[in-house]
Amino acid sequence: MRKGILVLLVASILVVGCMAGNGNGNDGNGNGHGGGHVGDGVTLKMNYYEEQCGSLSVEKAVRDIVWTKVAVTPSLAAKLLRLHYHDCFVRGCDGSILLDPTQNTTTEKNAGPNRSVSGYEIIDEIKEELESKCPGIVSCADIVALAARDAVSFQFKKDMWPVFTGRKDGKISLASEVGNNLPSANANFTTLLAQFAAKKLDLNDLVTLSGAHTIGISHCPLVARRLYNFTGIGDADPSLDMTYAQTLRKICPNPQTFTTLVEMDPNSSGSFDSNYYRALNQHKGFFVSDAALLTNQQSATISKVLENPLVFFVEFARSMVRMGAVDVLTDGQGEIRKICRVVNSH
Repeated sequence: MRKGILVLLVASILVVGCMAGNGNGNDGNGNGHGGGHVGDGVTLKMNYYEEQCGSLSVEKAVRDIVWTKVAVTPSLAAKLLRLHYHDCFVRGCDGSILLDPTQNTTTEKNAGPNRSVSGYEIIDEIKEELESKCPGIVSCADIVALAARDAVSFQFKKDMWPVFTGRKDGKISLASEVGNNLPSANANFTTLLAQFAAKKLDLNDLVTLSGAHTIGISHCPLVARRLYNFTGIGDADPSLDMTYAQTLRKICPNPQTFTTLVEMDPNSSGSFDSNYYRALNQHKGFFVSDAALLTNQQSATISKVLENPLVFFVEFARSMVRMGAVDVLTDGQGEIRKICRVVNSH
């Protein structure tokens, strides 16, 4: 844990008033919003594009498109947040998930865990708009990071975390790398912690970023084993609240169909809030990976503290900044793709 629980609670409540979009405050890593190092020696900056695109505000251009889209289709908030998460855990936050498969390569986009990922067309639209006004400058990786923040922030009409920019786009995307790097919905605590540690993210990040499940929906087959055959004898997962299990069985009867959708955060999946942790601590975590957070004493303690929305919002902001810096490519690395779905031809 980065801080003691009581210190975290007090500090979070004090900091929350200055966290969103005011250009001041702190990113949770000891850096001011003006720029500098994010994470271990990674240099990203706030307003990286400010002097490169003339009168165009890149952040405003991204926000305007995302907020317009989310206003019409609220489910995009969870989709764009998930897109950023799935990108960063494989090869880092380099936009590699955006690359379409080629004749010789099956890319991340087509790996099993990513087949239900969506929101690509929004990234394409933003990229096309920015290319028309500031060609060859804004990376697809930065667009993904900004769009995720803006999609969540639409609910609050203010920036919920700072996005440091300056990422370059990767040129490699391999489906074979997804399985070992991207945490699974069926992973146990030990596996989850190891996968986060491999990205230099800690226990607090694991518990906090799991809170992204407070918005969005999933598909019945992904929870079927917990409901109908957890140990191979037709039983439900004993760690799942039985009343909740019965509710899920009504929503997701056998045989399972992938078209049947279910809320990940019961009765609150349309709102970005701390209800995920209240549900989790009532043993109503949707995935095995959610329930796994209660199998470790420190993790369970953090989940109780994060029931406080003031704490959750501040800690989520800090962890998103940390995740957004995972294995990024910066100046002298990668490229600025002209089209996010394909590498540039040279």
